[in-house]
Amino acid sequence: MNEKKIIPIMPFTSVDPLADEAISDCSAAEAFALMVLGDSMEPEFNEGEVIIIEPEGLATDGSYVMAWANEEWIFRQLRRVGMGWQLVALNPEYPPINIEGLDCIKGVIIQKSKPGRRKASKRYVE
Repeated sequence: MNEKKIIPIMPFTSVDPLADEAISDCSAAEAFALMVLGDSMEPEFNEGEVIIIEPEGLATDGSYVMAWANEEWIFRQLRRVGMGWQLVALNPEYPPINIEGLDCIKGVIIQKSKPGRRKASKRYVE
């Protein structure tokens, strides 16, 4: 059975009030990068790859998304199922998560790349 890894996300604070002010001025709509952990999205996304998330991206059936579900951040593929939606892992060992609506979607994955390899990247939106 796969061991679940929990990575806490803590707000940044510094001893420099000017640095804190600069960070608070950043737009919540700016794209950001995260590293893939675990095997739930294999074979398309492997552990250690870097994904770029667009917070204001358009989430549609089949999009790869970041969502807040079951009290944690989760990276899954969004799937339309009948009149509802599911967050689906590409690895069949992980069960789908039913969601009420799209409010839990916090960003769309627009690109992935392998660290240290500029040419080893793939875009998911144009």
